[in-house]
Parts: sequence; structure tokens; C-alpha cells
Amino acid sequence: MTKIKSTTVVAIRHNGEVVIGADGQATLGNTVAKSSVKKLRVLQGGKIVTGFAGSTADAFTLLEKFEEKLGAFGNNMKRAAVELAKEWRTDRMLSKLEAMMIVADKEDILIISGTGDVIEPDMEIATIGSGSMYAQSAARAMKQFAPQMSAEEMVRESLNIAADICIYTNHNLVIEKVN
Repeated sequence: MTKIKSTTVVAIRHNGEVVIGADGQATLGNTVAKSSVKKLRVLQGGKIVTGFAGSTADAFTLLEKFEEKLGAFGNNMKRAAVELAKEWRTDRMLSKLEAMMIVADKEDILIISGTGDVIEPDMEIATIGSGSMYAQSAARAMKQFAPQMSAEEMVRESLNIAADICIYTNHNLVIEKVN
């Protein structure tokens, strides 16, 4: 059975702002299954924002686990991310999940994967999903050559550029600021 997947998620810290955005496309094989999927979740009243790519059911399972870890570790996002990655890699059921997450708060942007990785990205730009390399290239160029842009403008334009190139990314964007 073909899984529903594909997306682009971008998080950028720039000039004291942290913004995360995602497109709305979910594909089933080579067909658009839905064009308005919400792939971002706001936690703790906006203090943490998460974005996910991959299988939707797997992503929701990981989101629930991440929220459990936040509660267990006093809302320390970095510690919760590390503990989630450890459990994700070693737990027999969780290790089969096919998704990735970006989690962001005012201090950190992290990419969490099922291979046990918790990555603090270069240039304070994190991207995941099928269009991630297009979005990352655009975001890096904007940070370097258009520093007058806001983090939100950079996220929006990075996603739009990815959507223009990647067939698994669309222009139905959801963008959230970390409080």
C-alpha cells in the first residue's frame, strides 16, 4: 500500500525571530491526496512550534511522544528532543516510524530523526521533506544576500521557491512564529 507523505518544512532564526512554515500538500504515490494538510503544531502557548514530514500517522505518534517528553523534562525542549530521539531509535515499535521533525523555541532549532539524530542546523536554518534542499538553498541565499528581510519573509519565500520546483510541495502555506 502506498503511504501518504511528502512535504517541505522550513524553520529560520533571523534578527531575534524564529519562524517555521510548511506547505500543505500530502501525496499518495504520485497523486495529490490533499492540498491543505496542517503540518505544524504550536505547543506551550506558542513557545515551541513543531513541523513534521513523512507519514502523517507516524508524525502524530512522534508529536505525542515529544509532548510526553516535554512534560517529563520540565519543558526543556533540547532535553525532550534528545530523549525522544533515543527512544525512537531503540523502541521496536517507534523505530519503524517514517517521519522527521523540526522543533523550535526562542533558543534552539532542532531536527529530530529516527536514526537517533538531533541536529542543530548551520546558519540557523532547518529544512525537512521532499523540497527541503530547494528551500534550504533559497533560505541560505536570503540570509546571506538579503539580511533586511524578516524571518517570516524568508520562510515564506523559501517555501514558495520550493513549491515552484518540487512536485511534492504546494503553495498552501502555514507559517507560525515562536513566541
